[in-house]
Amino acid sequence: MEPTQLWDRYKELLWHDDALGVSLDVSRMDLDDAFLASVQPRMQEAFAAMKALEAGAIANPDENRMVGHYWLRAPETAPGPEITREIEKTVGRIRAFAEKVHAGTVTPPDAPRFSRFISVGIGGSALGPEFVADALGTTADRLTPHFIDNTDPDGVDRVLAEIGDDLAETLTIVISKSGGTKETRNGMLEVEAAYRRLGLELGPHAVAVTGEGSALQKQALEEGFLEIFPMWDWVGGRTSELSAVGLVPAALQGIDVEAMLQGAREMDERTRVHELRGNPAALLAAAWYHAGGGKGAKQMVVLPYKDRLLLFSRYLQQLVMESLGKEKDLDGNVVHQGITVFGNKGSTDQHAYVQQLRDGRSDFFVTFIEVLRDRGGRSPALEEGATAGDFLLGFLLGTRSALYEKQRRSMVLTLPEVSAHAIGMLIALYERAVGLYASLININAYHQPGVEAGKKAAAGVLKLQARVLAVLHDEKGKSWRLEDLARLLGAEDEIETLFKLLEHAAANPDHGVVRERTGAPWESVYRGR
Repeated sequence: MEPTQLWDRYKELLWHDDALGVSLDVSRMDLDDAFLASVQPRMQEAFAAMKALEAGAIANPDENRMVGHYWLRAPETAPGPEITREIEKTVGRIRAFAEKVHAGTVTPPDAPRFSRFISVGIGGSALGPEFVADALGTTADRLTPHFIDNTDPDGVDRVLAEIGDDLAETLTIVISKSGGTKETRNGMLEVEAAYRRLGLELGPHAVAVTGEGSALQKQALEEGFLEIFPMWDWVGGRTSELSAVGLVPAALQGIDVEAMLQGAREMDERTRVHELRGNPAALLAAAWYHAGGGKGAKQMVVLPYKDRLLLFSRYLQQLVMESLGKEKDLDGNVVHQGITVFGNKGSTDQHAYVQQLRDGRSDFFVTFIEVLRDRGGRSPALEEGATAGDFLLGFLLGTRSALYEKQRRSMVLTLPEVSAHAIGMLIALYERAVGLYASLININAYHQPGVEAGKKAAAGVLKLQARVLAVLHDEKGKSWRLEDLARLLGAEDEIETLFKLLEHAAANPDHGVVRERTGAPWESVYRGR
């Protein structure tokens, strides 16, 4: 395409909002007029489905649930006054609790005030809070944030080592809708053990974010947690950042949660427009659909040219891949849908994989994220007439041009700055785009049967371990061949799993459960394989 034609296409396909300072340029995604005309009817159906969802339609038939994350930033749009009041009440409680912690009127038992917090969660209960904390954190954070987002003992130890002697003045936020999510429960129990080593109890240092009637809620009431905030069944984990899941840690850190909600609310208004070119979320969804032929054939590479947006691609991986990665469509047909998301920050990571993006497989499209404001203060000139921020923009534009020379598709999303308001807009934009795209490809974006299958399989592994422990307890000191042990357990089909359990235990001679229940490590079985 000639430069003048490209400029004309840019003007034609640029969505820009002066009030928000946000723009989306999809001119290099090859969205020709024929495609835009062909996708219009399906997009109108997607708009109608989104309108019904916001009105309270059952959008998660597996669990007979509404999907209401859009109500979180506009409670007045909820389908009933009870939900509206509950959202408003919760935001008020979060704000009041954070203010009390900051003012020193809510304090730990053995320290003058809280100076840090640990947020314990996994998946949507961790990725959103971590992204926001990293994007908006400063040296002036009211409480220093830490995250335990896995059941990795060494990872827990690293977090606790960072906190060190400040554990007594550390607040722990436990985030789990059911209270039974193993990774989160394990993290909570590890932190509880750390408190007890100092002669402290978890309860006076803890806050729960959980569902009504959950095991975690019962524990929080029994142990005197400082606060319990709700997780509603109509908010999924991957869209929960603007619920108590994300607002509690953000407010405690000192982030302006009202500005974040306002940004999301304003972006929601722009993405309710029932016209493709006037709706940035619809443009995103249409571009994804065109790039992958409606089958997810192209991977989404996310390149934010801003260090503060480093974790955005991780956040998007769950939002996009858990929502869109589905075996069947709404009619029960096997379709194996999804879009693979990966990425990191520019310009650092363009050194890692832009060589392949330009000259290798053409199995992707790129989303460049540009932030107009470089920094809070004045930038020095590093070369004649050029600052560090000028170089960063140069690398973005240069990389985009180099990709376009090889017919590699890309788009640019431009934000005015990295602020609470801008992060709220970013979250809302992609939540809406995912919902619209799901309608275009006729799948349910709001359930996750594959995740549940993995959890069930993990539970089976732990049951097998318990059976092995029982046998070794009854036969202390006996040396076993692996095949004989598998035969005794009736686990011949799981012999590889059995071997991995033994291998793990043998590598951890201080495995407390093994020694407690068998009196010895498992080397005798493992070595006898």
